[in-house]
Amino acid sequence: MSEPIRVLHVIGIMNRGGAETMIMNLYRHIDRSKVQFDFVENSREPAAFDEEILGLGGRIYRCPHYNGKNHFTYVKWWNDFFKAHPKEYPIVHGHLGSTAAIYLSIAKKYGAYAIAHSHNTNAERSLQQWLFNVFSYPTRHIADYFFACSSEAAFDRFGRKVAGNHQLCSVLKNAIDTESFRFSATERNAIRGELDISEDAFVIGHIGRFAEQKNHQFIVETFAQVKKNLPNAVLLLVGGGELRHQIETEIIRCGLAESVVFAGVRSDVHRLYHAMDVFVFPSLYEGLGIVVIEAQAAGLPCCISSNVPREAMLTKLAQQRSLRDGAKAWADWIVSRKNEPRVDTIAAIRQAGYDISTTTAWLQYFYESIVKKHE
Repeated sequence: MSEPIRVLHVIGIMNRGGAETMIMNLYRHIDRSKVQFDFVENSREPAAFDEEILGLGGRIYRCPHYNGKNHFTYVKWWNDFFKAHPKEYPIVHGHLGSTAAIYLSIAKKYGAYAIAHSHNTNAERSLQQWLFNVFSYPTRHIADYFFACSSEAAFDRFGRKVAGNHQLCSVLKNAIDTESFRFSATERNAIRGELDISEDAFVIGHIGRFAEQKNHQFIVETFAQVKKNLPNAVLLLVGGGELRHQIETEIIRCGLAESVVFAGVRSDVHRLYHAMDVFVFPSLYEGLGIVVIEAQAAGLPCCISSNVPREAMLTKLAQQRSLRDGAKAWADWIVSRKNEPRVDTIAAIRQAGYDISTTTAWLQYFYESIVKKHE
């Protein structure tokens, strides 16, 4: 039997974020006898998915974290890497946008085909984002192929000319294992018991890292309004991140600590949706928001920021609202969903093309076609 095509994925660190979760969904379901994933992580720290990657037959390499001052060291590392792995990687799939112009151009020099993958939009207005845009801009002239999680993410990162060329640029849907999100009353009771949440509680859930983009401050303000109408309401926050302590402090200041559950970073996120009654997602910007797809698959009413691409609204369960409406309007909508029954949306999610089996089959064919076309 011939050896599988080894695709080198380049990313910051394989922790439990949206892009990383999507990559692992693909990796678990792809035919690894035909396509195998290896990873270059731009971090010396061990990551949440590292053990699973190794168990699936993948390899992990660690390159220096780029800071500008180490430019020549970074370039040398990549040149040395491809010299040490001649013709081993016919495809380099770049998820790390800030330095993609560097490592993809080096990969091409050694005969690899380069894919640049956009997982977010450029809505943040900061010096860091400006620098990212400057450093990543040349990528649109370097990569051979382009992927994005949504049309908006493609236009923002690669520009109209590339995004509009469907021979080069494709939307690779942030697909999920739909069956694992199907609602289960038994699982609901079990996970509520584990989290010490009562059966009669009205649970408002959010999944995302504690970062400015996810807008946790607005979630707290909204929950404070909900509590005025529903004393049995509970806020379930899943994830970790640099702003968690700040949000914990705000929750204590608002007198809500007894009604908020911090579940932390979890490997069984799919189970936590069962415990929820409503899902909220007031992000300031998103490439797509894979958790929005997951929440709909779990049959949850979803209150979603209008900053999230409409492509994520796959069912009538997902309703978009402007953040300008304010926390009170969001809270009123949430309260109005108090007695809404759970809906089975699995068929609709699959029909929209967000089942992992469909996306994996397409990606495997794409990888194989590249190699075959250029043999």
